Amino acid sequence: MEPLEQNLRIPGPTPVPPEVAAAIARPVINHRGPEFAAILERVTVQLQQFFQTSQPVLGFPSSGSGMMEAAIVNCFSPGDEVLAVTIGVFGNRLAKIAEIFGLRVTRLEVPWGQAADPQAVIAQLDTLPNVRGVLLTHNETSTGVTNDIQALARAIRTQRPDALIIVDAVSSLGCVDLRMDDWELDVVFTGSQKGWMVPPGLAMIGVSERAWAATERATLPRFYWDFRMVKKSLAKGQTPYTPPVNLYFGLDVALEMMRAEGREAIFTRHKRVADLTRERARAFGLQLFAEPSHASNTVTAIRVPAGIEAKALTKALREREGVVIAGGQERLEGQIIRIGHLGYVHEPEINACMDALERQLTALGYQPETSTTPVEA
Repeated sequence: MEPLEQNLRIPGPTPVPPEVAAAIARPVINHRGPEFAAILERVTVQLQQFFQTSQPVLGFPSSGSGMMEAAIVNCFSPGDEVLAVTIGVFGNRLAKIAEIFGLRVTRLEVPWGQAADPQAVIAQLDTLPNVRGVLLTHNETSTGVTNDIQALARAIRTQRPDALIIVDAVSSLGCVDLRMDDWELDVVFTGSQKGWMVPPGLAMIGVSERAWAATERATLPRFYWDFRMVKKSLAKGQTPYTPPVNLYFGLDVALEMMRAEGREAIFTRHKRVADLTRERARAFGLQLFAEPSHASNTVTAIRVPAGIEAKALTKALREREGVVIAGGQERLEGQIIRIGHLGYVHEPEINACMDALERQLTALGYQPETSTTPVEA
């Protein structure tokens, strides 16, 4: 039996365009030669446009979780006090990494499905006079929620103007507006396998002048993750250790595709496909998990209807339809399904996914409400 053509609709890794796949298949080149130096320069300039920063964007052979560790070890010292604002699995991961490295972490835990309230952050900061940094998640893929980073950063700067603002933008950058310099963010990181349309293995991180100063004070041990080593090598058109050369080939092409489409057009497209996903779900009587005002434009979380077994649903979609979606994580396992709509995605893929979801829910015995009134999350 021929395998079904796959409609990959998880929050990452995301589909790779044919142009990018072809670039990745090119023969490997010398990573210390002029050809790679030219690629590295082009990529860095293009990434700055999407990070919206004047600072160089550093590349690491890594996943997003590696950048969580890099942010901590480069910016802080043992015993430093930080506030971790957590809205799901990945906010908790960043907080845990900070704890493992000996930081004094205060967690502001927001109910899953909701976004962080700037006033609650201000109130928490009132109790932390010695806070050195605030750890934030821009887009939480485990819940389908996007924080208002601009409002959160403004609140933090009002209360603690010198605190470092660390932002996990793994599943938002390149898809959702994020203005590193204008919003006074200090460390912002993302991963190739999300909105950048490249396979996993390459992470990118922006570092502000305030954060560069912090790297000189920080005493946590670092070698592989040392920002200073990467910046020094970047000035020579190199990386301090062997880079994933072929992923850079792909990123070079992907960024050119993104430049041609236009930053604002990309943001608009992501909102459009996200709205389509949510509209189709509500029209079929399904309940959305995230609060509507902060619903993510890169991943939608949908409550599993009563009487439906989540694993049976995702299995049926994969085996019968060739549609791959994600289930819930940790406390949400079995309670939600998650549909990724980021990177190389347009309306036809979303409509095909939602058509398949409706068919398999019906096959499993789900009957939507007859009312067409949208169901609130």
